[in-house]
Amino acid sequence: MTSLHLLSGGAAQGLVRQLQASFEAAHGVALDATFGAVGAMKQRLLDGAPCDVLILTQALIDGLVQSGQVRAGSDKKLGLVKTGVAVKTGTAWPDVASADSLRQALRHATGIYFPDPQLATAGIHFMKVLNELGMASEVAERLRPFPNGATAMKAMAECDDPQVIGCTQVTEILITPGVALVADLPAVFELATVYTAAVCTASRQPQAAAQFIDQMISPAHAGLRQQGGFLPAG
Repeated sequence: MTSLHLLSGGAAQGLVRQLQASFEAAHGVALDATFGAVGAMKQRLLDGAPCDVLILTQALIDGLVQSGQVRAGSDKKLGLVKTGVAVKTGTAWPDVASADSLRQALRHATGIYFPDPQLATAGIHFMKVLNELGMASEVAERLRPFPNGATAMKAMAECDDPQVIGCTQVTEILITPGVALVADLPAVFELATVYTAAVCTASRQPQAAAQFIDQMISPAHAGLRQQGGFLPAG
């Protein structure tokens, strides 16, 4: 069976996995998907990893169109994803509606789980939030960074400590059993990221790649996208 290679930011993992089986059966291809921090996925592409479908932030896709790694005109928006706060399922939900309440919630957490602060969209942003709150040094020993949001949430779900807290993109929180979405970050710290899918220039299956992108953005799957944390991108 022919393989369709996909490199994707972790934000789209839930959506891809839910559509994978039906697409493979309908088109006779095996979807070989790799998920991670958007910066790491971009680097994999630049290092020569096989790629037919690329799902990254709109800004990164735009840059790759300009540099020739992505086919111009093939890019289509999946939706807008916000960044939120999570706790372990069954534990008390802290107030995170304001900067002050978020500061208190982080101050009382015994561990803070989040994605890569150098390569992941949400991780980079969360470190900025900590700095703006003036508490990056205060909580440094309790920070638990992981390669991407999905692995961070999985680790948080599996730990035995009920007083931990997490921050990553809403889509990654919603697909992880054992964690619960408390709320988006306070408005003053809001991060809303547009994710875009595109066909790689070096794709060996450009038609199948375009078909999978069309399936992801199909109006028939609008409810699936919304349920998974994607909002209309406008």
